[in-house]
Amino acid sequence: MFDQLSRRHFLFAGTAAGALTVLPRGAAALTEQKARRLVDKVVNEINAVIASGKPVSGMIRDFERIFRRYADVNIIARSTLGADARRISNGQMRKFVDAFRGYIARKYGKRFNDFVGGRIEVKSVQQVKSWHEVISTVYLQGEAPFEVRFLVSDRSGQDLFFDMLIEGVSMRLSERTEIGSMLDARNGNIDQLIADLRKAG
Repeated sequence: MFDQLSRRHFLFAGTAAGALTVLPRGAAALTEQKARRLVDKVVNEINAVIASGKPVSGMIRDFERIFRRYADVNIIARSTLGADARRISNGQMRKFVDAFRGYIARKYGKRFNDFVGGRIEVKSVQQVKSWHEVISTVYLQGEAPFEVRFLVSDRSGQDLFFDMLIEGVSMRLSERTEIGSMLDARNGNIDQLIADLRKAG
């Protein structure tokens, strides 16, 4: 699926839609101001990575740090497994989340070079059901601006983004398709998937 996406999707698809029913019914503690503040931090750090001039290996490390700090990695990773998340042990889930985090960082961190000279600007925020959408615009050299929506929730006890929609394409749905295909190719063997994720990307 990813080979069919334009290069603009890769930065954000790595930097999350499974069943939204896993999200809380109410998130009163999360305000529009808090949601925007979170995404402002994410955007500022991504912009700094883009402008850093670091080699790709350094960008990958920076991206994994951003993803670890600001994304609800547990929710994102679990949702990519779909129904298979219910059949694995807690230990396997912990290992999968860790492997998934590194896989995302390597897979999409490599794409940062494509975005040198670009920038991201946060535009607005709105509440949608129990979460908030923070709408941003991405400017790349030689391309028309495009929209990215960060979906922010406080389900985990802190404000984190649990998905991103890049021109309407969900990070979590895209990764769910990819991970599902990888698991099918391994006949449902989660341990083999974890081992391969640690090397993939």
